[in-house]
Amino acid sequence: MAEMSLTGRPIAVVGLGTMGAGIAEALARAGFTVIGIERDEDALRRGRERLARSRERAAAQGRPGTAEHTSAEHTSAGHDAAGRVAAGHDAVVARLQLGTDPAAIASARVTGPSSGCEVPAGCGLVIEAVEERMDVKAALLARLDGICPPDTVLATNTSSLSVLELAAGTGRPQRVLGMHWFNPAPVMRLVEVVRTVVTDPDALDLVVGVARAAGKTPVVAADRAGFIANALLFGYLNDAVRMAEARFATAADIDAAMRLGCGHPMGPLALLDLIGLDTAREILASMYARTGDHRHAPAPLLGQLVAAGLLGRKSGRGFHTYPHSAGRGQSTPGSSTPGSSTPGSGPSTVEESDSTPAGPVRVCGVVGSGTMALGITQVLLRSGHEVVVRARRCEPADPGSAGGVRGRLDAALSAAVARGRCSEADRVAALGRLRTTTDLGELGDCDVLLEAVVEDLAVKRALFTDLDKVARPGAVLATTTSSLPVIECATATGRPEDVVGMHWFNPAPAMRLVEVVPTVLTGTAATDTVLALARAAGQHPVRCGDRAGFIVNALLFPYLGDAIRMVAAHYATIEDIDTAMTLGCAHPMGPFALADVVGLDVTLAITRSLYEQFHEPGLAPAPLLEQLVRAGFLGRKAGRGFREHRRH
Repeated sequence: MAEMSLTGRPIAVVGLGTMGAGIAEALARAGFTVIGIERDEDALRRGRERLARSRERAAAQGRPGTAEHTSAEHTSAGHDAAGRVAAGHDAVVARLQLGTDPAAIASARVTGPSSGCEVPAGCGLVIEAVEERMDVKAALLARLDGICPPDTVLATNTSSLSVLELAAGTGRPQRVLGMHWFNPAPVMRLVEVVRTVVTDPDALDLVVGVARAAGKTPVVAADRAGFIANALLFGYLNDAVRMAEARFATAADIDAAMRLGCGHPMGPLALLDLIGLDTAREILASMYARTGDHRHAPAPLLGQLVAAGLLGRKSGRGFHTYPHSAGRGQSTPGSSTPGSSTPGSGPSTVEESDSTPAGPVRVCGVVGSGTMALGITQVLLRSGHEVVVRARRCEPADPGSAGGVRGRLDAALSAAVARGRCSEADRVAALGRLRTTTDLGELGDCDVLLEAVVEDLAVKRALFTDLDKVARPGAVLATTTSSLPVIECATATGRPEDVVGMHWFNPAPAMRLVEVVPTVLTGTAATDTVLALARAAGQHPVRCGDRAGFIVNALLFPYLGDAIRMVAAHYATIEDIDTAMTLGCAHPMGPFALADVVGLDVTLAITRSLYEQFHEPGLAPAPLLEQLVRAGFLGRKAGRGFREHRRH
């Protein structure tokens, strides 16, 4: 355990700003004696106030002060819950020794194991948490190196600077590591422990042990720009800024797409507003200086917003506006920033485009009988639309057969009834609105025809040529492609103005997102029709331009590629990368768990399509991904991908 490795020696935290105060509190809550140092009395006063406010918030929320005050031996009838919480917070205060004299770090005393008397030993671990500037941190670590005993481990809380460069300025580079805590430190579980090429394994073990003893989940990474979480997160955030900058989609639609399509707690542009656009730009600039990777070069729009003083939540406006009445830190995104709307798309959000009424959609045609086609059909039936499903094979003699379209839809609707998501009467009514056929000609009375066949451009083009012949004038032809150019489907018809992309997400009954993709030839009426249809079906439509990946895939798959290259470079393990992104960024799945679910063959195909369109070196498929696909390791469906999976 860390406390045994430290042999009872205190831990010092130098710098009691937001991060330093949080780290000191988290360590004290875990039972460590903490020496907190600030540069002067005024800064120390502010540090004390931060700690006091944090303890007050914890007490108001009923959170215990320390782990031991929640154990069974402290839950006697004589102590009520409030008393235990108060006692716990008193214990935290008692473990915090705050001052302005760095000499206290070296003069800290511990009880000798043999004599039982206190002897000077100095702190076993010192964590610096001062401002994120190389010169400031380097000077402080050099000073600490001259003060501390030779065996003391020095840790920097940097989020983006080179740990090796900081370590090189001391006389103990093998005992200098990164220990990147996440804000707020008392709450966030992730700590990135950053090793350099000269790190002493014992020093690494000590820091990992301290993080674990503090109730955190440590992940170990090599010293590279951004470590794990920021290296993956900020490339993705910068890609989102470039997407808005190019007017490919609005800020509101980009954020909605990533929330609804990937389950992220916040969209990328709202997250940038929360981080602070000035802070984000500095982090990206620091990463770009170290990597030279174009994807880390801050997007010009980011610099323009910072120059204009539009810094995000803290200034009331960034990519979104934040009403002052909502209160700082609690406001919700409002309208998008000028410059983030799509050219020719009218207003900056889909919801505002309702001024042009679309024709009512009564009958929908769905071509296909696979999982996606039947999922879309189920959503449309339940929302009151009549649906004609065209399958390639004849229905079984028994219309309710489990192998037929009607039988499979009946089973899905019955399952929804069992889960309380619809009534039996709704199920019967929905099935009454369903027709099935193998004849494309029976789709002639449909208002919208959606194809959901195999993701093969030649197959889709041939189908659109056939649909063009049977669809009534003015009917909208929609493709559910997730990666192919919609314009290629449109030009296979004599009515490209009526062709639009309508990318649903799987499973359609559970996923609310629909990406609506007009081409340069799509008419306003066709776009408005599918936007209205999506809303009427209870979905959330977002509008984007016709380019590879649309919104979600164009942001998601480069991020997956970055993670794969990390592992291939032995920079961090698959487990630590997935943990960093779930705990540090609140993603529902880490990148490798997600790639295994999506399928590594699908991941490779989409990554190739992005690279073929944009020719960005950073978008090229990772060789490791190609090798796994060639080996047949395709993810969950094959029983093995980046991890092994049990087949059910």
